[in-house]
Amino acid sequence: MLKGKQLSMNGIDLGLKLCLVCYLACPESQKRCYRCGGRVRMRRQNSIARCWALTLAAALLYIPANTLPMMSISWLGQGGEPDTIMSGVIKLIENDMLMIAAVVFIASILIPLLKLLGMAVLLLSIQSGYEMGLGIRQKIRLYRVISWIGRWSMLDIFIISLLAGLIQFGQLGQVEPGAGAWAFAAVVTLTMLASNSFDPRLLWDNQRLSQRVEKSDCTGGAAE
Repeated sequence: MLKGKQLSMNGIDLGLKLCLVCYLACPESQKRCYRCGGRVRMRRQNSIARCWALTLAAALLYIPANTLPMMSISWLGQGGEPDTIMSGVIKLIENDMLMIAAVVFIASILIPLLKLLGMAVLLLSIQSGYEMGLGIRQKIRLYRVISWIGRWSMLDIFIISLLAGLIQFGQLGQVEPGAGAWAFAAVVTLTMLASNSFDPRLLWDNQRLSQRVEKSDCTGGAAE
């Protein structure tokens, strides 16, 4: 017998489906939301496969995003040396702009990498059933953090757009985005799509399955 643990109930047990548009609980037999007319399902279709595809694509593009030039600046007709994200961080450090260098490094290199690792942890925990050293609440918090920090990952693209507008407006030079900028924008977009495609209710389903297996093992051991 499980001590201190009870099988958690979910919408499937109660015969309810959640509208992901207006968050209204609808009966299981209902295909459209009463309030907004959105389509309601028990779980997002092919959520795991879609998330894996988007996450792996973002991981592949993460390499050129950090190795290819982000932008090149030409001053008064003289061509400048293209800079990658890391070379830009190094130049900021050399010019004693440590705070800006830290912000660029965290937002452009560290955050996308942590988002990719976080999505991989959540997906593997569902598919393998392994807890990954995290409880259900920690996994939900991890998913919320991944979704929240996605909006801050476009810092480099914002800086390039701002510099291009300022420099070209002043007719001092020209800023041209490099291939790394497009790859980085694709990484940010794909990771945001991956987090939006992920269905966090699958984490609770996985925990419920683990509880059932644990309960059946305990019942079988007690019977013996």
